[in-house]
Amino acid sequence: MLHRARLIASLSLFAIVCGALTFIAVPRPAQASGGFEDEAKTLMKLDEEWSKAASKRDLEAVVSTYAEDGNAYPPNEPAAKGRAAIKKYWSTSLSDPSVNVSWKTTKAEVGGAGDLGYTTANYEVTFTGPDGKPGKELGKCVCVWKKQKDGSWKAIHDIWNSDAK
Repeated sequence: MLHRARLIASLSLFAIVCGALTFIAVPRPAQASGGFEDEAKTLMKLDEEWSKAASKRDLEAVVSTYAEDGNAYPPNEPAAKGRAAIKKYWSTSLSDPSVNVSWKTTKAEVGGAGDLGYTTANYEVTFTGPDGKPGKELGKCVCVWKKQKDGSWKAIHDIWNSDAK
């Protein structure tokens, strides 16, 4: 029964992410400035700065990247809905001094009316396991970004999972 519930939750999340990506991928008329290339570059830079903040364990910088109503979908855990829940998740993750987190942004695109975008990345987490031995996890992530009323970009859906089998 638990497996079925996880499968349904996973499929629901997959549908949400696919729907967001489909919306972004639908061709729209380009802005007079020649499209959204500059906005995509902004997202690349923001995602890279976010990774640096995580690797420095800068909790406030990591959490402030999310929209107030943002969502994080860590693997094998319930979704963290809202900035307070996201802060609780990251606080726990970054409090372990043996854990080091970083990612390399691989792609950024902006579509729609220029107010939605996404980034993809490959991440690496190193840690000391319960047995005292060093461990490493490699994985991938997708983040959906939304331009805020003040013109800033914030993460609204952030999902990642490991490549481990």
